[in-house]
Amino acid sequence: MVIDEVSSGGAHGVDLATLAAAETVTFGLAAPASVQARRARLWGWWYYVEYRLISMRAYWLTIVGYGVLAPILYLAAMGLGLGSLVDNHVGTVASVSYLAFVGPSLLVTTVVQECTAEFTYTVMGNFVWHRTYYGVAASPVSPRQIAIGELVAVGLRLALQAGVFWVILVISGATASGWSWLMVPIAVVAALSFGAPLLAFSATRERDDFSFSFIQRFIVMPMFLFAGTFFPLESMPGYLQWIGWISPMWHGTQLARAASFGLPLSTVQILLHLGFLVALIVIGVWLALNQFSRRLTR
Repeated sequence: MVIDEVSSGGAHGVDLATLAAAETVTFGLAAPASVQARRARLWGWWYYVEYRLISMRAYWLTIVGYGVLAPILYLAAMGLGLGSLVDNHVGTVASVSYLAFVGPSLLVTTVVQECTAEFTYTVMGNFVWHRTYYGVAASPVSPRQIAIGELVAVGLRLALQAGVFWVILVISGATASGWSWLMVPIAVVAALSFGAPLLAFSATRERDDFSFSFIQRFIVMPMFLFAGTFFPLESMPGYLQWIGWISPMWHGTQLARAASFGLPLSTVQILLHLGFLVALIVIGVWLALNQFSRRLTR
């Protein structure tokens, strides 16, 4: 009789009722495995965001130091130091003081440059050295959710950094507009418009081949120097202005200046600046999703 019950119930002496009940067993406050898997398939991207933000605690001092000290040093050196020379000898720039002119551009360019660190070696390391992505992909969280989570987590970090920079600008008197807070989302959009394609590129790297150093020296630095950060783009020779036209930094800077001190921009110009940044984000996200899926499922 016992043998018949066991054989009819399941293998290894465990009846089907026990196996079914095991599916609903919870330990402490944990949900059943099937429920957790279903949640991961739906909210996996947010689970990865939580993990990524927690992992940033390992270098929180660097984040805070760069987020607070960099704005102060930039504003002191460029806004006050160089700014006093410009104000005394040239006068206003775009009808405002040099500090008010350069403040929004420093906010945007600092945030864009910071995303470079998060979307280069960190991404390659999670593929090659630490292989974190492979561990996460072994769960119900999909590769595409990992890529989205990476973008969202870094975007939240950059929003915090941009917010701190904006507060410092307000305290220093570099901006007084009631719309100046828009510089924060503008800076994040500009950063992601560069960061999303960079994330896709970093996901292709199999080893450190100095391509990231090349990007820093010959893409990021020229954007910083020749994208109207310290002077109006129109003051540059025509054969160099194209660097600004294709630079997320310039498009973000123009929008930030419009929000900060009312730089005259028509509706068409605003839409063109936003359209350029959003287009880069869409293309970059599409490439990143495909590359993460390709690499984590092969």
